[in-house]
Amino acid sequence: MIDYVVPVNDREQTLANVVEGILDSYREHGNINHLDGSNLPARNEVSQLLEDLMLVIFPGYFVLEQLDELTSRYFVGERCARILRRFEQVCLRALSVQCRGGGAARRPQQELETESHAHAMALLQAIPEIREILTTDVLAALNGDPAACSGHEVIMSYPGVAAIAVHRIAHFLYRRGIPLLPRMMSERIHSRTGIDIHPGANIGESFFIDHGTGVVIGETSRIGNRVKLYQGVTLGAHSVNAGSVRKNRQQRHPMIEDDVTVYAGATILGGKTVIGRGSVIGGNVWLTRSVPAHTTVILDSPSLRFIPRDSANGAASQSG
Repeated sequence: MIDYVVPVNDREQTLANVVEGILDSYREHGNINHLDGSNLPARNEVSQLLEDLMLVIFPGYFVLEQLDELTSRYFVGERCARILRRFEQVCLRALSVQCRGGGAARRPQQELETESHAHAMALLQAIPEIREILTTDVLAALNGDPAACSGHEVIMSYPGVAAIAVHRIAHFLYRRGIPLLPRMMSERIHSRTGIDIHPGANIGESFFIDHGTGVVIGETSRIGNRVKLYQGVTLGAHSVNAGSVRKNRQQRHPMIEDDVTVYAGATILGGKTVIGRGSVIGGNVWLTRSVPAHTTVILDSPSLRFIPRDSANGAASQSG
């Protein structure tokens, strides 16, 4: 038997047809980075930016270099210069894309560069304030988890602290109206921790997420001080028409007042739902209405069956 060999020129023509089909898809469906030389912010750039920010916010924790009073000045100066340059670049790309979207008029390049620099400087100037509130978050984790041995352990290893640290940065940028970057930051830490906090969520001080996997906090959520969430908690919205919501900017997610604890698996939905101060929401509770202050909400105990192993084996053998 002689195997049939496709001529090289036919293979090249087939590949060329494939390429043309993909390019036609670009033209028809969009959803591509821009082919005009002005690209979107790159994921790896945003990741590196966050890493530098974390090195300044928690100095000495995530690098091998030993920092002291003398070297810290040079370390922070060098990192701040890197943050300034990198943030100006990614912010400029994000603002440029925003200008082209939705029929908005293209703004002068110099104007966009000036705005990007202003945002970058504002972020650097806000670091002391961000560090101050993060100190309360670290203490909340240390005081709220008997398994926590030290603040160092909390900073180095607790996913809830990592998630809230990035959120404090992303929320600052979100409030300044910067497109793309806040959500890219929140999704980067979401992929690492399993904790999904929209950068628009307004979260008070001393916030603690214990364990954390599966926690979802929606864009218009409002969370008070000294709130503690366990894994699998959802602060979500009812299903709505997305277009009308964006236009009206309505409250879609719950408000959690001060000193509330929400246990694992609880789901709290709706923009009119308020969990009153000092309340406790038990595990796996589903809530779509408000709860008065200092109230405990729990599920009734489920009906359980206890079957002795001998009985179970006997039943299995009889059924066989």
